[in-house]
Amino acid sequence: MILYFGVGSLFLAICKFLERKNILHKIIEKDVSKKQIKFEIKHSLISIFVFGFSIIPIIYLIRIDTIELLPNTWLNIFIGLGILTLWNEIHFYIVHRIMHHKFMMKKVHYIHHKSTVPTVYSVFSFHWIEALLLSTIPLTIVPFIPFSIIAVFLFPLVSILLNFAGHCNYRFGGGKGADWSLFGTYHNEHHSRGRKNYGFSLNFLDKLFSKNNK
Repeated sequence: MILYFGVGSLFLAICKFLERKNILHKIIEKDVSKKQIKFEIKHSLISIFVFGFSIIPIIYLIRIDTIELLPNTWLNIFIGLGILTLWNEIHFYIVHRIMHHKFMMKKVHYIHHKSTVPTVYSVFSFHWIEALLLSTIPLTIVPFIPFSIIAVFLFPLVSILLNFAGHCNYRFGGGKGADWSLFGTYHNEHHSRGRKNYGFSLNFLDKLFSKNNK
């Protein structure tokens, strides 16, 4: 709740400030209705409820010594966050492609695509089934690779910041030059077009599987 409402509102305020300074630029020049924002918040609250319980299996596995924890050194925290962020890209891509199966798109993923112009409040606007699948990111890697517990608990902050960047409808870096300058546009364009750009914050998997990204 703190990450979604607190950090999200701050992120949006910073984006608007940078827009006034002509540093950031909107991708789609279209006003978003209050009805859309209410819809996004409603479904995000459901997702937050689902996400909140996703840490319970991790805690249980730690208590029964199934999960090995590393010392909380700066190096372990940094490397752990890097691995979790990379795994998030892979995990999200797989789940997202499943969501675009005809049945899942019609029954589940359509909720997220209601936001044709995404906002920071659309980051968690999911059907509960999609939220459940996405909540398994730590559970599908932490039992197999030892992490610092601080890295595990900091990961949601890193993840949501990347999520805000991909849904805020602002282009970072003006959209010229290297791919990093387009950061934030890939997922935004996916919302408006409904296809391609299935990655989370990067597009390396989209490029790798480009023949099937239609």
